[in-house]
Amino acid sequence: MAKKKAAAKSAKMVYYFGKTKTEGKGVSKAILGGKGMNLAEMTKIGLPVPPGFTITTEVCDMYYKGGQKLPKTLSNDVAKCIATLEKELKKKFGDDKNPLLVSVRSGAAVSMPGMMNTILNLGLTDTSVVGLANATNNERFAYDAYRRLINMFGDVVMGMDHHSFEEAFSKIKLKYGVSQDTDVPAQGMIELCEAYKAVYKKETGEDFPQDPLKQLELSIEAVFKSWNTSRAVRYREVENIRGLLGTAVNVQSMVYGNMGDDSGTGVAFTRNPSNGQNKFYGEFLINAQGEDVVAGIRTPQPVAEMSKWNRAVYKQLLEIKDTLESHYKDVQDIEFTIEKGDLFMLQTRTGKRTGAAAVKIACDMVKEGLIDEPTALSRIPANDLTQLLLPSFDAAAKGSATVLTRGLPASPGAAVGALAFTAEEAVLRTQAGEKVLLVRKETSPEDIDGMHSAAGILTSTGGMTSHAAVVARGWGRCCVAGAGEIEIDAKAKKIKVGGKTYGPKDILSLDGSSGEVMLGEVATSEPKLSGDFAKIMKWADEYRTLGIRTNADTPADSKRARDFGAEGIGLCRTEHMFFEDERIGIMREMILAEEEDTRRKALKRLLPFQRKDFVGIFTAMKGLPVTVRLLDPPLHEFLPHDSKAQAEIAKEIGVTAAKVSSRVAQLHESNPMLGHRGCRLSVTYPEILEMQVTAIVQAAIECKKKRIDAQAEIMIPLVGTAAELKLLREKAEETIAKVKADKKFDGKLGILIGTMIEIPRAALTADEVAEYAEFFSFGTNDLTQMTFGYSRDDINTFLPDYLSKEILPVDPFQSLDASGVGQLVEMGVTKGRSTRKKLKVGICGEHGGDPASIDFCHRVGLDYVSCSPFRVPIARLAAAQAAIRNGGKKKK
Repeated sequence: MAKKKAAAKSAKMVYYFGKTKTEGKGVSKAILGGKGMNLAEMTKIGLPVPPGFTITTEVCDMYYKGGQKLPKTLSNDVAKCIATLEKELKKKFGDDKNPLLVSVRSGAAVSMPGMMNTILNLGLTDTSVVGLANATNNERFAYDAYRRLINMFGDVVMGMDHHSFEEAFSKIKLKYGVSQDTDVPAQGMIELCEAYKAVYKKETGEDFPQDPLKQLELSIEAVFKSWNTSRAVRYREVENIRGLLGTAVNVQSMVYGNMGDDSGTGVAFTRNPSNGQNKFYGEFLINAQGEDVVAGIRTPQPVAEMSKWNRAVYKQLLEIKDTLESHYKDVQDIEFTIEKGDLFMLQTRTGKRTGAAAVKIACDMVKEGLIDEPTALSRIPANDLTQLLLPSFDAAAKGSATVLTRGLPASPGAAVGALAFTAEEAVLRTQAGEKVLLVRKETSPEDIDGMHSAAGILTSTGGMTSHAAVVARGWGRCCVAGAGEIEIDAKAKKIKVGGKTYGPKDILSLDGSSGEVMLGEVATSEPKLSGDFAKIMKWADEYRTLGIRTNADTPADSKRARDFGAEGIGLCRTEHMFFEDERIGIMREMILAEEEDTRRKALKRLLPFQRKDFVGIFTAMKGLPVTVRLLDPPLHEFLPHDSKAQAEIAKEIGVTAAKVSSRVAQLHESNPMLGHRGCRLSVTYPEILEMQVTAIVQAAIECKKKRIDAQAEIMIPLVGTAAELKLLREKAEETIAKVKADKKFDGKLGILIGTMIEIPRAALTADEVAEYAEFFSFGTNDLTQMTFGYSRDDINTFLPDYLSKEILPVDPFQSLDASGVGQLVEMGVTKGRSTRKKLKVGICGEHGGDPASIDFCHRVGLDYVSCSPFRVPIARLAAAQAAIRNGGKKKK
């Protein structure tokens, strides 16, 4: 029913906003797009917004479904809105006396900075440019606007290479003996427009269109087409943006920041998006249009210096900043233009910010009374907390480093890498395992893949609100922008700074918090978490109901996770303990043995290593549960597969190389998921289980004697039938009793025995399995493999196609498939607890640190999730967000 109502409301294709009327009340952001909705909203609350209209995202959807053709009735709706604009502004579209000009911009429901197309000054023709010059008494301005339109239209609508326009502009500047665009006189601009039209005709085979309505139609279509450009598609993949109808198109009457030294344009944030400080933060350019700031072509001035240029406008801007924050109750990213001293608002949207800024802003806004704790917690993207846990440069090492230059601290962090000069190069070298810094004069949306691959980004032009800065902050990628002392020669693959030259093999270090560019690899140090971070974690713990454990195999990882707030270990992978140099040889000797007695002798030598590991982990997690998974992978994974290494092992243990080769072949599994592994190993080789359980019990007893509260849990992996678990539980209990007797220990150890549910049959028969399990831990990575019939390695083969074609909404190994795999989990929980009411249930693996998966775990009633140590804070916050989203209240 709700869907039908939404459809009825959104049948209209175009919505007007202006002083005469503002439409769209009750229409969602999904239909109007973020930009269109906010333009209407700003108009309603009385801010100075140039009037215009929004073509809905549904029209974009119709465009693609109709074979990339605009709906027939759209032109009539657009013409009516143009007529309304003409009436409101007392201007005429294409007029030779007082022409109306418009901008055409994209605007999806989710912000995608710089990814789609924009066209400014639309409506200028050979006739109307004369009218604009006369109406404004500013010939240079009029022809500057015209040359910008021809350039943008050629680039965006006709797909021309903008370098052709640049060459024409260079010739004009050379003719008039100037270096800056703004120094070209009026006559030069007139000549430039003629040159641009000639370039346009040469490249396209037709004259620049002189019908403004035709310009508008083609531009609307171009914006819709930009929805599916490779850069926009890639951005949505990286940001996991799915399920949108498309982009809206916003047609808005032009205001001009390039009318002279009393005009300008800027981009600003109501608070600092890098560190969260409550200070107005942004930049502006005098005598410029908006794209000049965003593109990073000119390095702008800090917005704080605007008061020296125009105090009244700056004061008005600060008032609007407060109005917007009070209205939206969040940080706003705004675009504005000043036309001959009059301020106009062109956009507001929720500001992208770093993880550190998100935490500080949330805490500050609670203190200021703008929002409450649940809103603050819900507003911080849980994954962004990763940025707070990353290393920064060590103070001592940085103090002795050679600083080559300083740019603008556009996005915080510490990045070290070799220099890459194109996006493609950055991608290829990163895929080859190298850490690189993407070095560009300025980045553009086409660089999106390289920006995502690189460890950091360095530009020689552009400011704190340039494309590079905004995208880098959104991704938590370190960025230094506007380092003007650096000369970049992308073709020669080199940079020059301080009289020296550096190339692809040279390593630099970027400090995105200070803007410093340093020579060589500067050492880093672990982060110190702020008081605001601790406050957010405290609030999260007061709202969440899910327990948060960690996956850890060493005492160091265990301690780190505990420091991050882990409440136990949900997965201790014992196989990781056998790969160290002094152990792997003994492990291989055990595997290659053909007689049980020989295997037992090797296992006896491994026992002290296992016991020592467990003592260390139990000590680090004292008082908290530690779930130890018995040996899981197939045995061939511990053996080398090349003949040289096999010969070396044969020599070490005194057997023939042929015998080793034969055993390796015998143990090999073509599909390890379906092979001899997990509990099946313990059925065939019970002595392995006995050794591991002995080590666990001995370690627990040793800790108890030292008054360390060891809470061990033994997890038997890959169970598919209750009979397997019954057999191995009995073997484990026998071993526990034997060790206690041998050690003459009559105290309570409280060791729980449970299983990992990672085979669909175990979930389907969970009521039977629960008879022999005190806990379940869902191994959702393997359960996903078994349910889909996919391998985790398929992300390198066909899964990218499935994601790009939206056959799958997300990678099921990154985020739990709630509708399929999730059914098995929910069934396992319900059936398991039908047999054992107090059955403890959790999940381990990567899904345990994924916010969307955590929400699912909360809803199906799991007791805990387990994730890697660095994702523990993320899981704590995500668990609180899940509780709040599902109606949970603060715990008393």
